[in-house]
Amino acid sequence: MIGTLLSGRFRLEEQVGSGGMSTVYRAFDETLERWVAIKLLHRDISSEPDQLERFRREARAAARLSHPHVVTVIDAGEDDGHPYIVFEYVEGETLKQRIRRCGRLPIQEAVAYAIEIGRALAAAHAERIVHRDVKPQNVLIDSEGRAKVTDFGIARSLEQDGLTQDGRVLGTTDYVAPEQALGEEVTEQSDVYALGICLFEMLTGDVPFKAESQVAVAMKHVREPLPDVQHLRPEVSAALAAVVEKATAKERRNRYQTVTELVEDLEEALAIEAARSGRSGGEATTVLRALEGDTAGFVPMRIRRPKRVLALTLLAVAALAAALVIVVSRAERGTPGGATPRATGDLAPVRLAADAPNDYDPEGDQEEHPSDVRNVIDQNVGTVWETETYRGGLAGSNKSGVGIYVDAGDRVAARRLDLVNSLTGWRAQVLAADGVPPSIDGWTPVSRPFVAEDEQQVELDTRGRAYRHYLVWITELPPGGQAAIAELSLLAPRG
Repeated sequence: MIGTLLSGRFRLEEQVGSGGMSTVYRAFDETLERWVAIKLLHRDISSEPDQLERFRREARAAARLSHPHVVTVIDAGEDDGHPYIVFEYVEGETLKQRIRRCGRLPIQEAVAYAIEIGRALAAAHAERIVHRDVKPQNVLIDSEGRAKVTDFGIARSLEQDGLTQDGRVLGTTDYVAPEQALGEEVTEQSDVYALGICLFEMLTGDVPFKAESQVAVAMKHVREPLPDVQHLRPEVSAALAAVVEKATAKERRNRYQTVTELVEDLEEALAIEAARSGRSGGEATTVLRALEGDTAGFVPMRIRRPKRVLALTLLAVAALAAALVIVVSRAERGTPGGATPRATGDLAPVRLAADAPNDYDPEGDQEEHPSDVRNVIDQNVGTVWETETYRGGLAGSNKSGVGIYVDAGDRVAARRLDLVNSLTGWRAQVLAADGVPPSIDGWTPVSRPFVAEDEQQVELDTRGRAYRHYLVWITELPPGGQAAIAELSLLAPRG
């Protein structure tokens, strides 16, 4: 078929793929002078009414979808007994090829691709179309790094009966949902399961089940538990592992009800991963910058709004330069230098020793990421202290709260506590004590409860009493199940 001109317009130049029903070619559209992809139905099955109808149905299904993460249908036709579909030509590789080439993908990249695939499936489900063959082979990664879903060859409308006989399994068994493997009703939750398996493969570099036959693999999806993704890749967070587990639940009542619910949790997981690492790259950055609502608040500002951060950095540099000029000028006049830069009004920062910050988890294992506590006083917003991830909230772990406290060295009647938070939306209160009480009951509240924002000044009222220890006691967590603090400062009256 190479060199064939279809309908006097599309010249087939190169075979790029082949399946049981059709062959895909890279072709040149001589009318509009552009490259396209042509899917050509095999001649030996084009005379079979059910196969021909399935092929035409793919064209109709895909043509109904207009989405940046779905490969666009341009045209469809028939030439000399050869039915064909014309798609946009995507320069790049399939997601399966990328996994084979790279092995395990970077965690943020894997989640970003899962989000993009999920958004494409959500668009299909909104049109009452179930893909039924979600797998990395049917996801193209274009030259800009975006994921695009293709091959709706066995898709069907939820409003129509399928063309297959009861009990016949359609789809690739490496990714097949248990109900699909058993020949039961296929719904959008079947696509959710397949996407969960795709995410598992991106994170671990391999599919979860293998056997000597496709039927045996399908039965493992029905009967065997999914391998623990954190065991295979320990750096995967508990939050992300929980998403994989819920997406691939064998019982549909325990699985995400819609792909939109899955995407929402994936967006939170990606934002948390970015906040934990302090950086992102590739397609993960593109996805993070497009997040909206509360989830966007989890993403560090330098990722979400890099231009604004650059502008603020330049302003800070300019302000520092001006401050240096003033200090030099005062020094030349023999007058004392300026106050500590973070001082304000009649308040000045309490000088904290390197070992001043400590984690506080009296109702758990007595540890809440103790190795990271010094990050809150290192003058670097890129490093953070964060709580553990509590997917069921603190109440789900039988805790009234967790926190971080600072040792002021001496007793001080602090008046304010300043925070720079990497994750927002959590609820807390500042408490104080002379020693370190073994339970939260031994602390004295010195602030009103507050909800964390990016930058925060918490007014303190010690009623004139001086305390040595000041605790940020976190009592409620946002949907992602974590709180994170980048910087903490304690301010007291001067002198």
